[in-house]
Amino acid sequence: MRILKIIFWVLWRIWFYILMGAIIIIMFPFLVISILREEWYPYFFIMARIWAKGILIGMGFRYKVEREQELEDKKSYMLVANHTSMLDIMLMLAIVKNPFVFVGKKELVKIPLFGFFYKRTCILVDRNSPKSRMEVYERAQKRLKQGLSICIFPEGGVPDESIVLDEFKDGAFRLASEHQIPIVPMTFADNKKRFSYTFMSGSPGLLRAKVHSFIETYGKALDDKKELKNKTREIILTQLQKFNP
Repeated sequence: MRILKIIFWVLWRIWFYILMGAIIIIMFPFLVISILREEWYPYFFIMARIWAKGILIGMGFRYKVEREQELEDKKSYMLVANHTSMLDIMLMLAIVKNPFVFVGKKELVKIPLFGFFYKRTCILVDRNSPKSRMEVYERAQKRLKQGLSICIFPEGGVPDESIVLDEFKDGAFRLASEHQIPIVPMTFADNKKRFSYTFMSGSPGLLRAKVHSFIETYGKALDDKKELKNKTREIILTQLQKFNP
């Protein structure tokens, strides 16, 4: 029985990367056109959502979203969620209709095909470089002025599966308070269980998510970023404990 599981996991994980590449190849001409000009990003975003949903369906996942509040059209938000799986990117794209830009680690640029578009559409950060972190703020500010939202996973990626929710970094909350945009906390309940960073693990099934009530930043100053960070983390941690007691 163990051998059958290993065979399944190997084939299933390989299929994940095949799906990632195959959908990009099919959409390649349209994706390339959509990144030629920054103002065409919303068209790229539509295709990115199709890509994400195609992967989730093709991998045997279905998702269920509970929403305490709905995002308004043509309004910018700071989207934050717990982060323990590559599925977090796909699920975020699948459940959020408002165009947004990811702030993510530069290492993902190395993934064939995916990395080509990731580099040209996301805001990349080298966490070991103070200069890179400053450039993130500049690029994020530019995107917010274009009316887009920003998505940051404030844990920064947690390969240790024993950690329920790691400490949050300040970046998302500093940007939110600087630009007076609402913070949208989201909890992803099952991504780590269904598709963790451990190769021999996971299974198709349900992915539960909750979009919490927004945290307003109007009137908040930079000195309030710690309060915003702690409040957001507490909301997500409490929900994780409810999802998986």
